[in-house]
Amino acid sequence: MLEAAAARMADEPVALDLKGIASFTDCFVICGGNQRRQTQAICDAICETLAAQGVRPGHVEGYARGDWILIDYADLVVHVFTPETRGFYNLERLWGDAPRIPVEGAERRKDRGTQAIHEG
Repeated sequence: MLEAAAARMADEPVALDLKGIASFTDCFVICGGNQRRQTQAICDAICETLAAQGVRPGHVEGYARGDWILIDYADLVVHVFTPETRGFYNLERLWGDAPRIPVEGAERRKDRGTQAIHEG
C-alpha cells in the first residue's frame, strides 16, 4: 500500500499505531500530495493496490474536494492531505501519544529530487 502511494510521489508518509488508544481503528497512515489531482491519484493507487488483494475500503471521504481524503479500511485508516490541510489539522501532533510505526523510505519528495540531482 505504501509502495502504491510512493509511486504517486506521496510526501512524508507517517504510520501511527493506535491500538489501545483509539477504539475505531488500529492504525493511521498519513501522507501528502501537492495538489488535489495528486491526492486523488495517491488515493486511487492505494485503493487499486488493496482491491487487487481483495481488500476494499468501507468508505472514502473527501475525494471530490481532494484536500483531505480519508480511506477507511476499519483496522487501517489512510489520510491523504494537501500540504495546507495537513499542516492545519496536524494529525501527527493530535495523535502525538501514538507510537510511530517505522515507514521504510519515508522521505520528503523534494529530498528525493535533490538526491537525484546530486547523483545525476
